[in-house]
Amino acid sequence: MPTSPHFPTLYQINTRVILRELSKNPKRVVTLDDINDEFLDSLAFLGFDWLWPLGVWQTGDAARTVSRTIPEWREGYKHALPDLTDDDISGSPFAIKNYTTHTDFGGDPALARFRERLKQRGMKMLLDFVPNHTAPDHPWVFEHPEYYIAGNSDDLAREPYNYLPVETKAGPRILAHGRDPYFPGWRDTLQLNYRSQGLRQAMIAEIIKIAERCDGIRCDMAMLLLPDVIQRTWGDRSKPSDGSAPVDAPFWVEAVARVRAVRPDFIFMAEVYWDREYDLQQQGFDYTYDKRLYDRLHAIAPQEVRGHLFADPEFQRKSVRFLENHDEPRAAAVFPVPVHRAAAVIAFLVPGMRFLHEGEFEGRKQHVSMHLSRRPIETADTEIRAFYLKLLGVLKLDTVRNGSWQLLDCHQTWEGNTTASRFLAFGWRGTDGKRLLVVVNYGPGQSQCFVPLPWPEISGKKLVLSDKLSEAVYDRDGTELCQFGLFLDMPAWGYHVFEVRVK
Repeated sequence: MPTSPHFPTLYQINTRVILRELSKNPKRVVTLDDINDEFLDSLAFLGFDWLWPLGVWQTGDAARTVSRTIPEWREGYKHALPDLTDDDISGSPFAIKNYTTHTDFGGDPALARFRERLKQRGMKMLLDFVPNHTAPDHPWVFEHPEYYIAGNSDDLAREPYNYLPVETKAGPRILAHGRDPYFPGWRDTLQLNYRSQGLRQAMIAEIIKIAERCDGIRCDMAMLLLPDVIQRTWGDRSKPSDGSAPVDAPFWVEAVARVRAVRPDFIFMAEVYWDREYDLQQQGFDYTYDKRLYDRLHAIAPQEVRGHLFADPEFQRKSVRFLENHDEPRAAAVFPVPVHRAAAVIAFLVPGMRFLHEGEFEGRKQHVSMHLSRRPIETADTEIRAFYLKLLGVLKLDTVRNGSWQLLDCHQTWEGNTTASRFLAFGWRGTDGKRLLVVVNYGPGQSQCFVPLPWPEISGKKLVLSDKLSEAVYDRDGTELCQFGLFLDMPAWGYHVFEVRVK
């Protein structure tokens, strides 16, 4: 397998939805083997290094029943599927009953074959790991209720949406639903207790088993396992119910070390919010979600984006940049087309892992709940697709996969013209010396600025600037570009990705 790039690209698919769409005959079982080679070939051709088939693990009847019976949840599903039926509601893939490949998808043998097909194309496979909670019918509920946060009858009476009575081998128990500190519990889950030494060791064993079947894991809501978050969410309720001594050491430090002892190349990615990205990187995560960049792009805040990109280079290298995923609204629904294109140039041409979601570069607009196995039919947006094909062509370049990046200054062109504040500019230099200049006017009006170029070796040379995203080509003087800067006069949401070469 080729050496992994410094800044890889990741593609996410909703496995259940994809397989359902492949099933033309409802009586025929469609598995991972039915995802055709042409689809995988296309992803490899587009330059993707990783594929994340979301939701491959075994789920069960208990969580699915919850998903089908809560009235407000069903109403939410109908926003995407007005013709909703019970067959469309498969339950959340994050309410996991067992870390074995779903029987509907062909089980572990089909997953192994799927991984091998990816490997043949130079791609790696990322899978889900849901550390915070399990499905209500996970075997541990009966066998090891001490692995969970326990409640009592008063808790159940006071907060019926946060607790559930269950049967265990030790008799009836009341266990807490999985949750974060800010919202009621997820009623299709039960909360694991990371102050329990037994649970911690069991979960590490699960990750080690998962690591035999893939190349990395995306850890759902990974910051919920931080000791201070556990304390804020659960307080004294997090004392192990079996009377054992509570453990307050960070779980991820131990887990990453134990897994890396077996699989040194295994990748940990964290879904993380609340400004806890750095904490998780320090605890061993290779990549962490960068929701802040998404929020600032969505807010049309170019100066906040610029400030965000002053972060430490190593922090940025480990940041996962995205414009949508299964939790966020579709990018095409929240960004008008010109803004969408400009935001994509920024998000995917800064350092980090570039994360794209199936349907994103077809311009899908309908966000579909993770509890559903069907989505509405949508017509591809040819304009968005054409743009992304060009952008993905740029992301295949070694210059932006393994090169060095720097944020560039954007200077005012004349006194009183403040439009330079709308610009973002980056320089990329490849290991082979090739140079790219990325400039974006991330604002609603015509804007001007000077961008001094950071490559002293171009001084005294005649240059050609060729835009990789359009047909634009310009001749410029290297000395002028180093001393004064490239003059830019660009329309609202305009962008260029210039290859800068000596004439």
